[in-house]
Amino acid sequence: MSGKIGRRGFVKGVAGLGAAGLIAPSVILADPQAQNQAQTPRPAGNRPTPGLPARGEFLVRGGYVLTMDPSLGDLPRGDVHVKNGSILAVGKNLKAPAAQILDARRMIVLPGLIDTHWHMWTTYLRCMAGDKMEDGYFPVTTRYGEAMKPEDMYHSSRLAAAEAVYSGTTTLNDECHNIRSVDYAVEDIRALRETGIRARFSYGPYRGIPQGQPRDLAGFEKLHGEWAKHSPDGLITLAYTWGGIPGTNASGVAPSQERVDNARKEIETARRLGAPITMHLASRENTPAGQVQAQTAYLGKDMLLIHMLATSPEEMKLVASSGASISSSPGSELRIGYGLTKVGEFLDAGINVAVSVDSAPLTGNCHLFGILKLMRNAVNAKAFDEFKLSGRRALEIGTINGARALGIDHLVGSLTPGKRADLILVQTDVVTMGVFTDPTHMIIEAVEPSNVDTVVVDGRILKRGGKFTALAQEEIIANAAATLVSVGQRVKPPAS
Repeated sequence: MSGKIGRRGFVKGVAGLGAAGLIAPSVILADPQAQNQAQTPRPAGNRPTPGLPARGEFLVRGGYVLTMDPSLGDLPRGDVHVKNGSILAVGKNLKAPAAQILDARRMIVLPGLIDTHWHMWTTYLRCMAGDKMEDGYFPVTTRYGEAMKPEDMYHSSRLAAAEAVYSGTTTLNDECHNIRSVDYAVEDIRALRETGIRARFSYGPYRGIPQGQPRDLAGFEKLHGEWAKHSPDGLITLAYTWGGIPGTNASGVAPSQERVDNARKEIETARRLGAPITMHLASRENTPAGQVQAQTAYLGKDMLLIHMLATSPEEMKLVASSGASISSSPGSELRIGYGLTKVGEFLDAGINVAVSVDSAPLTGNCHLFGILKLMRNAVNAKAFDEFKLSGRRALEIGTINGARALGIDHLVGSLTPGKRADLILVQTDVVTMGVFTDPTHMIIEAVEPSNVDTVVVDGRILKRGGKFTALAQEEIIANAAATLVSVGQRVKPPAS
């Protein structure tokens, strides 16, 4: 007996302990009622919609405000006045007699971060990408994805959305590529809606889909037709994840005309419905050239291209001229061996660059502060230049650039009067943040999720004083842990 336990063996082994055995005891809870609810994980199917805080009127008072709006600049000891989800005013010594006061002294106030590419359904597989070929990211997520049920999507994505809120991410692109039926999409979307986060839901294929098989356009059209039911307040929008026009493979074999026609039908359908397009393209730096050229006729401002590490300078010009944005995932790209980020080159080419976590099995934690820091350091290291990517520009990538990439920069991404109130307050009077120096650099270089005191999405205060206001953290973790156990028991072992 070797004494080694595989990942499937681990998951089966913890089944006897119960999900509670996987939960740390020192969990922050919103309130006593939430604590009572969290004592026993809710069984699948028994998931009442929790109430979210009302959108009221409040005044963020006396913080160091990074508006990310060039016309407003930074405001030491600034105020932000919010009412019914809208930013009414940004300035100093604002008057709002009826407003609740949020004391922001010794805090940095800024727009919430924006993650433009996150496979949220994989979050319950956190750190499960192993060190052997059969335990790599794609084999593991495929085996578990094939064994998942719709309610499993709910529990994993709910954990991801809660982590986003806790960590100061107020908008995200849920790049969902395990939609085995519309029910899987519906459950995933419900997790987003119940958390109160702003999101784009990008309708994708499913793990293990045979190469060349047409994607589920009928399901996408059905979801599109019912969208008002899934996002009655418009906080969640619908997009389509496209596989692209297939090119000639590494062996020189051209794709069949049927595959090309199916790909064209997909993007034409999405655009007919007015849905934005996301696309993984030229992901690995050592992949064959020509993938971008194959999409030339379809590139456009409504497209968000992901990774793009195998992109030549000429191809970058194509992307820039089309108006498409690029979502870089430097943490996962390094971890999986795709290559070193090309954010610096993309910016030099005039492309709108945004940032993303990608996937918890690879990145472990899913907070954008760490990803932005890594991105900036990698860009400067690659350029042999301490000043290649400034802290300010890195923060733009995580805020207003992300809003532009998702087509919502008229709504969020900066603290501008008239925009929706998506903002965060970051503590600075803690040992990991003291002494107060340059606030932009502090955000990019020093912040951890625990420093995020307050999170507001669309005027709803979802985190205050470092604690959730509406989410029962322990219950969310327990249900995700139980999901790992139950799905693990259905997973087929890797082929020998």
